[in-house]
Amino acid sequence: MHDPLTRRRLFGVTLGAAALAACSAPGQTPAPAGSTPPQAVPPPSSTPPPSPSTHPQGPATELVRSSSGRPQVALTFHGAGDPQVTRQVLDVVHQHGARITVLAVGTWLAEHPDAARMIRDGGHELGNHTWSHPALSGYAAEPMYAEIQRCRDKLAELTGSPGTFFRQSQGQHATPEELVEAGKAGYARVLSYDIDSLDWKDPGPAAIRAAVAKARAGSVVSMHLGHPGTVAALPGILTALADRGLTPVTASDLLA
Repeated sequence: MHDPLTRRRLFGVTLGAAALAACSAPGQTPAPAGSTPPQAVPPPSSTPPPSPSTHPQGPATELVRSSSGRPQVALTFHGAGDPQVTRQVLDVVHQHGARITVLAVGTWLAEHPDAARMIRDGGHELGNHTWSHPALSGYAAEPMYAEIQRCRDKLAELTGSPGTFFRQSQGQHATPEELVEAGKAGYARVLSYDIDSLDWKDPGPAAIRAAVAKARAGSVVSMHLGHPGTVAALPGILTALADRGLTPVTASDLLA
């Protein structure tokens, strides 16, 4: 038997653990704010990543573009889809001497761990794009944090680093709540973007090239792995950027 104070403490621990475990699976309808999604995911790894710090800290800062004035852009890719298409993207950017940033979805990394190696071996940058890519802004705080934390730990397991940036899923800009939870997970910077290529809609290579043509010095461009139309559009995109004197670099280099 437990005295009343002990029973209350045990009850509180049980509720907190249940909330942290609740997390959306791919394709699940997002949970409304203030509630927990109905489906639980296994808990994140118990081994903390080497960095950033796992201790709670202040909200992350959202970065949308660089104001340095340097003639550079960052091509950033949602990391998911067929690894063969990823390889094709990496081959194209290598041929053009470009560097990219891939914001990886955790379930994709878990299914295709070699993808992280391919990206890093090519001299490119990896970041965190949540565990299962839900409509994150609709999540309550604890399952939102769990989505960020679980992908962070998978990145650290595969590469030794949780990545410099976190990017929210299914939203161009981070909400205040997402900035808070990213900060708690150890990310000082959330990487948003000012140019959406719309390649995820598969509009065709010409439309993708036209969308990216709006990029200017300092722009952060959102693109996606796993789409053959993106692969077809990339040579023209990279040639056009070079003709305009713009160099594609990693987000870290752009925002340094």
